[in-house]
Amino acid sequence: MGAATADALYGAVAAFGLTLVSSALVDQRAWLQAVGGLFLCYLGVRIWMAAPAATAGAARCEPGLLSAWATTFALTVTNPATILSFAAIFAGLGLGGPSSGWGAAAVMVLGVFLGSAFWWLLLSASVGFFRAALTHERLRWVNRTAAVIITAFGLGALFGLLA
Repeated sequence: MGAATADALYGAVAAFGLTLVSSALVDQRAWLQAVGGLFLCYLGVRIWMAAPAATAGAARCEPGLLSAWATTFALTVTNPATILSFAAIFAGLGLGGPSSGWGAAAVMVLGVFLGSAFWWLLLSASVGFFRAALTHERLRWVNRTAAVIITAFGLGALFGLLA
């Protein structure tokens, strides 16, 4: 839930920030879409090239759910690529344009939170269930699959410029 809260915070900054300045940026939409698409392609390539960790890091045992939430929130919110990713995706998909209002931005932020919470629940449960089967080579393919999906979003934003 800490990661989902941080994702929602960054989603809010991106969604409300784009909504707030959308009238000033409407003439720059193509440029923002190009930069966002290129950034997502760059991020996809970086993920493709990254090697999975050879061993899991040593975990400190923190007492209580609040401490676990705070630790995960702090870890996620200190990743500066997160807000750039949200801004790139929102701009690349044309969200936050002049027809979007505060309500649309709020729905986007709620969707980011719920989607992130579901993703982390599903991922944690899956890793726990399949822990023994996740070899180094399989983790490499998980990275590569994520890289292909992120790159596809970037290419979609770039090809959207042609339409």
